[in-house]
Amino acid sequence: MIILITEKYKKEAIPGMMQKFGLKSPMAVPKIEKVVLNTGFGREVAGKSGEDQKKIADSAVEDLSMISGQKAIKTFAKKAIASFKVREGMALGAKVTLRGRKMHDFLDRLLNLTLPRTRDFKGIDPKSVDGRGNLTIAIKEHIAFPEIMPERAKKIFGLEITIQTNAKSKEEGLELFKLLGFPMASSV
Repeated sequence: MIILITEKYKKEAIPGMMQKFGLKSPMAVPKIEKVVLNTGFGREVAGKSGEDQKKIADSAVEDLSMISGQKAIKTFAKKAIASFKVREGMALGAKVTLRGRKMHDFLDRLLNLTLPRTRDFKGIDPKSVDGRGNLTIAIKEHIAFPEIMPERAKKIFGLEITIQTNAKSKEEGLELFKLLGFPMASSV
């Protein structure tokens, strides 16, 4: 039986965080505010014609939209860099920000389906949590998500998932992720 992240937060994370950090109110317990999915396809589009660039960019945006359940937007180059064959205004990536119900649905799929399907996955490194309690996970192949059919994927790209919390410190953020069931690797 799969326990949803919202239930796990209410039943396990709130009491556990209040006890460990001596918090007096459940409202003082940190929570996840948003999830940002980000990918770059600059290497694939550099040096290609305009039509080929558009096909690659549209394919990546479509796949990222399927993964997140929300329309992704393209990100563009701010200035031209000749050595990287990049022009100003060229589409180089895509991103999507999830909040609320879509965020919780995505996190449930990430924890219960995607991470177990990831090749050679041994847990999330605790160093991935920054000083403000935010977690950043890199996934090398987007085809690990069940929404993407590997035989239909035109290009395989990696993506970065940033989970932002309102925790005050790295320790609070790390404990929150552990209590929510994120598979953290044991630090040796």
